Amino acid sequence: MIVNTQVDRLKRDKHRRMISRIVTRIGNTPFVRNAIAEKADLTAFKQKPSARILLGVFLIGFSYIIGWPAVGALAGLAIYLEEPLVAIIGGPLTYGLSHLVFLAGMYLAGAKYSAIFLRWATRVVMEKLMRKYT
Repeated sequence: MIVNTQVDRLKRDKHRRMISRIVTRIGNTPFVRNAIAEKADLTAFKQKPSARILLGVFLIGFSYIIGWPAVGALAGLAIYLEEPLVAIIGGPLTYGLSHLVFLAGMYLAGAKYSAIFLRWATRVVMEKLMRKYT
């Protein structure tokens, strides 16, 4: 029983050292160092969104409307018209279009705010990990 406890402790110490090395290595990347040094925060979310961001959010929402609901409507139309090509060709084209609209919306709305959020989340997580393992 005592031997098992000592072996378990050695395994935990080994894992802790390994995690410590990983955290240190990640913490030395320029992105993490800059996020911590600049004290990345979420103050940008307090500003009123621009027209570009609102358009991007609208496009993201619109992409959900022209995604599966439109594909389903095309399938129903294909059954009603007895023309399977309407669904076979129109379904993938409509779904592909919905992806393009979603990507356009993400480009317009998400790039700036995603980067701000990612820097903040990186800083918070890495500070906690560094306190615990280094």
